[in-house]
Amino acid sequence: MTTDPYAWIEQSLVTIQRADWYRSVQTLSDRPGATVVLAGREVINFASNDYLGLAGDERLIAAATKAIHELGTGSTGSRLLSGHRELHRELEMAIASLKQTEDAIVFSSGYLANLGAIASVVGKRDLILSDQYNHSSLKNGAVLSGAAIIEYPHCEVVALKTQLSQQRQNYRRCLIITDSVFSMDGDLCPLPALLKMSAEFNCMLLVDEAHATGVIGKTGAGCVEHFGCTGKPLIQIGTLSKALGSLGGYVAGSANLIDFLRNRAPTWIYTTGLSPADTAAALTAIQVVQQEPQRRIQLWRNVDYLKNLMQQQLPHLKLLPTESPILCFQLPSPSDALRVGQHLKDAGIFAPAIRPPTVPTSRIRISVMATHTTEQIEKLVAVLRNTD
Repeated sequence: MTTDPYAWIEQSLVTIQRADWYRSVQTLSDRPGATVVLAGREVINFASNDYLGLAGDERLIAAATKAIHELGTGSTGSRLLSGHRELHRELEMAIASLKQTEDAIVFSSGYLANLGAIASVVGKRDLILSDQYNHSSLKNGAVLSGAAIIEYPHCEVVALKTQLSQQRQNYRRCLIITDSVFSMDGDLCPLPALLKMSAEFNCMLLVDEAHATGVIGKTGAGCVEHFGCTGKPLIQIGTLSKALGSLGGYVAGSANLIDFLRNRAPTWIYTTGLSPADTAAALTAIQVVQQEPQRRIQLWRNVDYLKNLMQQQLPHLKLLPTESPILCFQLPSPSDALRVGQHLKDAGIFAPAIRPPTVPTSRIRISVMATHTTEQIEKLVAVLRNTD
């Protein structure tokens, strides 16, 4: 019997390395943008979720700085205990206005928003139907809830209906959970069909708009707006850390839902409130999204330009179906993905290799930003064309 109860960790790391699953952080040393300094060298950044280029925007920086001077660096406690600021409420009302819901509640991260919301609305007597490609936060929120969980094949509405037909009557409540934009594929969930299914089987529907907020829809309100589902009975989750260039998460929905979460969501009740700086930056970002649609228009121009170039010049790289700024092409193995990722980095392009267990098949994930230039996009395609 081993005398070191931690000895298994070293062997586990060896196994991870042998499978080419090992990960390490990569240090950036300047402000976020279409180019970044990575390990002391400037590279074109196709690895960021900063779709609108707001994380380095001077207005967000000014708003964050002003909030720090006026309110300090931290909220100092949970919002129910001692950490609530009027600024938090202003942000929540701005989110509700953007999403056209009755109310919203802000969490300290999108991950916490999913954990707290899911675990609050269902429990041990309930059922969760979860898309198999859902984000880790959705999956872990489902586990935390204690509900029975059934994963349905990715975006397969017929399979979902079959499961509901067989299982729904056995449970008190039922919750369907899905990403709206799937972050490692780039495709969209079939939201209208899911809403129809939820109505037919008396289910709640939770949709995570993390990669859609600010990006998709006529006003940047997300896939709910894009699909014409605004005002439908939904639980909408999102982040402030992607297109909105800050930090935090939110739930938007009915006034009763939000009031319930204030009283029952442990990841809101027992967590320090979002910092004043992050709150002010996110509030300013929402104002920019609403006042400057040209940013979103430019983003989609860049997406279309890159997609067309890749289809014309790189037909051997089969892009996964995408309706978002996320473009992915699959590779045979983790080692192939690492090789292509390193080739891109050597040529001055940062586009990461994504490998199991994050995804079932290895791939290169490309994130397009509104601030990418035509020349930067063309360089990416040229480098990929010269990949062995």
